[in-house]
Amino acid sequence: MSDTITKDASAPAGDNNPKAAPAKDQKPERVASLWSDAVRDLRRNPLFIIGGVLVLALIVISIVPQWFTDGSPFDNNACDLSHSLERPSADHWFGYDVQGCDNYTRTIWGARNSIIVGILTTTLVTVVGSLLGLLAGWKGGIIDSVLSRFTEIFFSIPTLLGGMLIMSMLGKGNAYTVSLVMAVLGWPQIYRIMRASVLANKNNDYVMAARALGAGAGRITFRHILPNAIAPVIVVAAISLGVYIGAESALSYLGIGVQSPEISWGLMISDAQVRFLAAPHVLLFPAAVLSVTVLAFIMLGDAVRDALDPKLR
Repeated sequence: MSDTITKDASAPAGDNNPKAAPAKDQKPERVASLWSDAVRDLRRNPLFIIGGVLVLALIVISIVPQWFTDGSPFDNNACDLSHSLERPSADHWFGYDVQGCDNYTRTIWGARNSIIVGILTTTLVTVVGSLLGLLAGWKGGIIDSVLSRFTEIFFSIPTLLGGMLIMSMLGKGNAYTVSLVMAVLGWPQIYRIMRASVLANKNNDYVMAARALGAGAGRITFRHILPNAIAPVIVVAAISLGVYIGAESALSYLGIGVQSPEISWGLMISDAQVRFLAAPHVLLFPAAVLSVTVLAFIMLGDAVRDALDPKLR
């Protein structure tokens, strides 16, 4: 009996010993977090994959449109009135517009202004609204009251209607002026979301622990509050990309957005509406590309929302 006990006590730690150390090739346990779970969900979400591929293709087209079409709509001989309103063919997929310009070439080059407006406006709105919302939610008091009242002034102005008023006063516009105008009117939405998210997070245990350990206000704000409060802002910003592209097209359609000689899908639709019955292809192709673009960004935003919202898991 004593021999058996001695053997058991002196036995080396091995595979049969429940207290043995884990094998060297054993994979460490994955640490779960909101961001890691979101990335994993996005990789398996077909909505995100389809939307991401379309958005990536549109961005490439807007950067290097010459890769997708031989000519340029800005060449001196780009348009020929003898081809006015010719229907699509094997050589010219989208046909010709009223001025005898190749509709496919103009549609490809028109992606640049639309994508610039969407990305630039969303970036400006997100940065300004997030910083002000972070400041108001974290500081509180008089700063929060002043910023909230100031935000309500802009929030009461409809984005499209206000954009029409401002652009009509500015006169001839381009992608950058349209982006700036919509950013001035669009940041209050992000401000409110960020402020509410900061208020919900700033009294959590991890913030109290950081304060107790002597962390400064800047470190707590940007290392603890911001990473945990930014998720809903990213969701809204991703969905807003498509909304701003549609708003730019609406302004250009009304003649107060991007204007000639620049090219925009909204401007192309505006020029084509008077000849829609005689040559529907002049309007349908840019309108279809615009719809696909807006849909792609909305699909991307919906997928991000599903991945970052814990209530939808």
